[in-house]
Amino acid sequence: MEKAKNAEKIQKNSKKLQKNAVFLEKNEKIEDLQCKNLKIIQNKELYTFTSDSVILANFIKSKKENVAVEIGCGSGVISILLTAKTDIKKIFAFEIQKPMADLASKNVCLNRLEEKIEIVGDDILNFSKYVKEADVVFSNPPYFKVTNFQQNEVKKIAKEEVCLNCEKLIYVAEKILKNGGAFYCCYLASRAAELIQTCQNHNLAVKEMFFTENGKGEVKLVVIKCVKGGKNEVKVFPNLVTNEQDGTYLEKLHTKYFG
Repeated sequence: MEKAKNAEKIQKNSKKLQKNAVFLEKNEKIEDLQCKNLKIIQNKELYTFTSDSVILANFIKSKKENVAVEIGCGSGVISILLTAKTDIKKIFAFEIQKPMADLASKNVCLNRLEEKIEIVGDDILNFSKYVKEADVVFSNPPYFKVTNFQQNEVKKIAKEEVCLNCEKLIYVAEKILKNGGAFYCCYLASRAAELIQTCQNHNLAVKEMFFTENGKGEVKLVVIKCVKGGKNEVKVFPNLVTNEQDGTYLEKLHTKYFG
């Protein structure tokens, strides 16, 4: 009887391991996120995450019962970090590019977060097929205007407004959010006025914001929190310095995910 129970337990554990098995493709490697044993698979031929993702993950706040939507999840790194930072109930992470959605799914599987994160390989405009509404929406979107610069298609769509521009981003975020829900986003600092104006046009009041700058004093990004239906009163935090003077990222951005 005891042997039968042990055999059954071994079989269940074997199936569990097979279910969560992740096989690396060419150009893929596993990196340590240095946060609660979380790992991330990166592919140098696709878009790889930068400090923007770490900064945004550290800025987002949520509650245990919250449902969240990520617009353009890439490799899934922000959603994965958010599950470690908060006890959020569920994240629907949308990614329109199949190679990136497939990679994000592998990363969710690698970290055994299938119950927390659902990768949705679809245009965010179709959100209602998957989720009715959300308490939190967040995005590290493509924030460069479309250029004629020739590059890998996956990287171009991740960086430039080929499939997701400012108007579409904010329009959908407002549609998804419950009244009083929060929207978090980082964007190009030079386009901060456009971002804020678009948020105001869609009933999203900017409540918190700060800028990032490199070690040379150059301002790069704006990071905001908006509230749907909120009052027009904003708290501005000091600039966040992300780099040493020689350009290397500050160590805290690689290891400190909790604000």
